[in-house]
Amino acid sequence: QPRYRRDCRGELIQIDGSKHWWFEGRGPQCTLLVYIDDATSELMHLKMVESENTFAYMDATREYIERHGKPVALYSDKHSVFRNPVATAKGDGMTHFGRALEALNIEIICANSPQAKGRVERANGTLQDRLVKAMRLEGIATIAEANAFLPSYMARHNQRFAKPPFDLRDLHRPLAPHDDLGREMVWREQRKVTSSLTLHYNKAMFILEPTEISRPLAGQRVDVCEYPDGRLEIRHGEHALPYEMFDKIRQVNQAAVVDNKHLDAALTMAKLIQEQLPARKRNNNEPSRRSQPNTLFPAPASDNVAKRKRGRTPLERARSTAALLEPA
Repeated sequence: QPRYRRDCRGELIQIDGSKHWWFEGRGPQCTLLVYIDDATSELMHLKMVESENTFAYMDATREYIERHGKPVALYSDKHSVFRNPVATAKGDGMTHFGRALEALNIEIICANSPQAKGRVERANGTLQDRLVKAMRLEGIATIAEANAFLPSYMARHNQRFAKPPFDLRDLHRPLAPHDDLGREMVWREQRKVTSSLTLHYNKAMFILEPTEISRPLAGQRVDVCEYPDGRLEIRHGEHALPYEMFDKIRQVNQAAVVDNKHLDAALTMAKLIQEQLPARKRNNNEPSRRSQPNTLFPAPASDNVAKRKRGRTPLERARSTAALLEPA
């Protein structure tokens, strides 16, 4: 059943990621994030990214809101960025991107089929033809060059393909005084602080500095916030907590200088690493070192005799036994 356009600009924004060889071999395969208005077919925002993931959508949505304001709703597919599978959903089942939109009072609606969000699907096909040719003419071969070119391309595209809305009202809303894009567009997880003011996140141990704010947090939960630009922050309420990090991947550096107050944490880290290192099992396909010529570990003589005995035929063993039984 056909679905009519929405009446107003900013009422419903269809979003999708289109993975394609946008640079036709001049550069790597990448993904174009497309934001298109349902009422007007106007390209509202385009952003070229390496892959379709939560941080890419957070960054692109932040740019969209800073330019146009907050739409009423975003209309997407069932990608894991927008919707948790029922089998793996934890807590309220909300994704990190969905939590950020809820905090900004923006709805996220998932389409039941590609046809339901046909406007953005058709736009992807058009862009894979026209945008690719336009970037070929400009000699664009990197993501940075593409993102610098996209605003001028969008203006030409919208001049040709955009349509006027049925209702001239623009339903985009300005940011409220309490809205903080920098605080909300983050990957946020909670962790419990131990009695030694440590916590674990993403295969690393974080040690909180014993300040007046962090000392009472032993046994409580704090927020670990990871930003799209790679920054990581540990927060409790409105306070950012200073910390030091021990990376399990890098392990504890040998002969590292450790303060007395952090010695327990360093030893805990060393024990965790040692417990996780698997005991090396010898590969049966590898030759024994004792079977190698000029080895530093020659086999004992008794071993060589035993091996020779195991290698003799029954007739040889019988003759040897008979020789031992003969009287001297």
